Amino acid sequence: MLLPSMQETREINALFTLIDDPDEEVYSTVSEKIVAYGKNIIPNLEHLWETTLSEDVQERIEMIIHHLHFTDLQNDLAEWRDSAYHDLLFGALLVAKYQYPDLQTTPVLQDVEKIRRNVWLELNSFLTPLEQANVLSSIIYNYYKLKGVELNYEHPDEFFIHKVLESKKGNAISNGILYQVMCDLLEINARIINIPRQCIIAFYHSDYDPATYAGHPQDKIHFYVDATTGQAFSHKDVENYFKRLSVEPSPSYFKPKTHVRIIQVLLEELAKCFNRPSNEYKQQELLKLADLLDQ
Repeated sequence: MLLPSMQETREINALFTLIDDPDEEVYSTVSEKIVAYGKNIIPNLEHLWETTLSEDVQERIEMIIHHLHFTDLQNDLAEWRDSAYHDLLFGALLVAKYQYPDLQTTPVLQDVEKIRRNVWLELNSFLTPLEQANVLSSIIYNYYKLKGVELNYEHPDEFFIHKVLESKKGNAISNGILYQVMCDLLEINARIINIPRQCIIAFYHSDYDPATYAGHPQDKIHFYVDATTGQAFSHKDVENYFKRLSVEPSPSYFKPKTHVRIIQVLLEELAKCFNRPSNEYKQQELLKLADLLDQ
């Protein structure tokens, strides 16, 4: 970490004395200049927060720190979007860093590895896809005791992968991400698909490749799993669901969602948790992150 020069230190200190300026325009300029220094300035801001008596100033410092983290996150997410392989777990951890910028990823990776190992020990090459799905669901939902809860925008923590692993409680989207991460790690050809208002995982034939297969993707699906509970169900169940919705089941619904699209949906859904006036800036920021993933 580069230490600021004497000149820079003087500039930073001068900017810090202006954080409490009552003029919004002055504060806005000061805040932009501080953010331009990048995240290395966060320790200085934290020290200032601790030595400040004014709650209003503390609030402003918190906002500046938040902007610094957000700028950093935008860069990380753009880098993830442009990488050759979009690791789904890493994408989900980036989303969690929006609310928990100091998140330590090692414990999360260790938890995921523990579940993967438990599933792997139960799998063998003679199992049918349905038997594989039963092993996965049994370990994740019965042995590991992951609970599925209704989508509730009052509880943002149920969208964050590390919180889901901590509390063993997640909604359809976060549980679905965890389920698919396991399938990716174990090389099981099962992916989240585009069925409206549901997070459904399709177990595909082992030779199915969405990039090259020209037929109806549904012809290459063995069965489906509900990500909330791990329950398996049939083509007939899915047909009935579409009938209830009065929606024509077009081929696009049965294609796997890309990892980038899954993370985009996670951000869009998470944004709905922040619709109170005091939190509206978070909603705008999360939608901005989702837009960043447009392909």
